[in-house]
Amino acid sequence: MKILKFIICLLFALIFINAGLNKFFQYAPMPKMTDEQMKIYAAFGEIGWLLPLVGAVEIIGGILFIFPKTRALGAIIILPVMVGIVLQNVYRDPSQTGIIMSVVLFLINIWMIIDNKEKYKALVK
Repeated sequence: MKILKFIICLLFALIFINAGLNKFFQYAPMPKMTDEQMKIYAAFGEIGWLLPLVGAVEIIGGILFIFPKTRALGAIIILPVMVGIVLQNVYRDPSQTGIIMSVVLFLINIWMIIDNKEKYKALVK
């Protein structure tokens, strides 16, 4: 079970590291976007610091998610980005593939938060 958990966490982390690096280097092609998505992306572009911030959070959270000792912190760091991804896929891009993938990633993130709940007790005393 430990090996399976590590493999799932490694894949989760690599997805986020890749997404974060892509925000800086734009090496992966953009998927076809609707007009509404183009407007949203243009608005994000107007806020020059937003995409680099999200990319940095994805990279840092992904790196922390790989290692069991720092996985709890990585899961919390990635959580707000993950919520945004799920909401984006449900409300703005209702393709079945995007929704399924984002929900699976969200559930993995929640699983790691629950699995590491003992590490959070000091934060909520």
